[in-house]
Amino acid sequence: MIEPTLHHITCPEAGTDPARSHTMAYWQWGQPDSGHLVICVHGLTRQGRDFDVLARALCEHAGRAGSSLRVICPDVVGRGKSDWLEDPAWYQIPVYAADMLTLLAQLHAQSPIHVLDWVGTSMGGLIGIGICGRTAAPLPQPVRKLVLNDVGPTLEWLALQRIGAYLGKSGEFANLQEAAAAMWAISSSFGPHTPEQWLELSRHMVTPAETGGQVAGQRLRLHYDPAIAQPFRAATQASTEQGQAALWQLYEQISAQTLLLRGADSDLLSRATATAMTQRGPRARLVEFEGVGHAPTLTAPAQVSVVADFLLE
Repeated sequence: MIEPTLHHITCPEAGTDPARSHTMAYWQWGQPDSGHLVICVHGLTRQGRDFDVLARALCEHAGRAGSSLRVICPDVVGRGKSDWLEDPAWYQIPVYAADMLTLLAQLHAQSPIHVLDWVGTSMGGLIGIGICGRTAAPLPQPVRKLVLNDVGPTLEWLALQRIGAYLGKSGEFANLQEAAAAMWAISSSFGPHTPEQWLELSRHMVTPAETGGQVAGQRLRLHYDPAIAQPFRAATQASTEQGQAALWQLYEQISAQTLLLRGADSDLLSRATATAMTQRGPRARLVEFEGVGHAPTLTAPAQVSVVADFLLE
């Protein structure tokens, strides 16, 4: 079975001493020297291994077609195997976007990128809008195809409040099963999953709990820095609406072919916003998944097939 390799990159620390930096981890799938790169960026509390099923399927699909593919799945700073920031105020989309541009520049230096595609779930989609909508962004290649997974320029305020209610309140767990059950309690909107599927998705969401630098038995905690909640909770409805106006301006400037995925029961991306996205900017093609809310995990065969067909057709 195809498995990823773990790599790290040093990124400048935004807004502080230019000598400061942080490390961002990323998972690499497929052929390291392939000129076709797909970058998959996860949601707010997630990490790069969320895309295992999709990345494996894309690489296998490319192999059967006699072509090569390189799939990169970063752990956004503050998550997974990446560093935590000293100043939580910098857990913001512009910082994440800057890190992605640093990553893409290094990947291009390692092996030239000729075709660049982007898959972004929720927060990862917002980062993608920010990068694709800036015509002057220093990309090695313009993004050819953009997949936005249950996210758009307008986000529903009640859904943001729902997310803020649990963000950063991770606690500790006795084992993986206990952690998986706790995560399912706040993530059932992801849609139907078998117990095996959910356990596999949960496996990379936890890390050993540490006390005084020592692993505290087998107890586990969630992988992300609880401080990512601070700037999220500091946002007001008014500031959120101002940010959404800026996001619409960026969306209008996107030239990439765009596929918009939506959970039919999503409380974050409304049907009205999704419809507007098919009529404005890149005029996204909309695909909805019944029985799913925010956000599709891109593990179900039907979800994987839609994305693979769009990227590799």
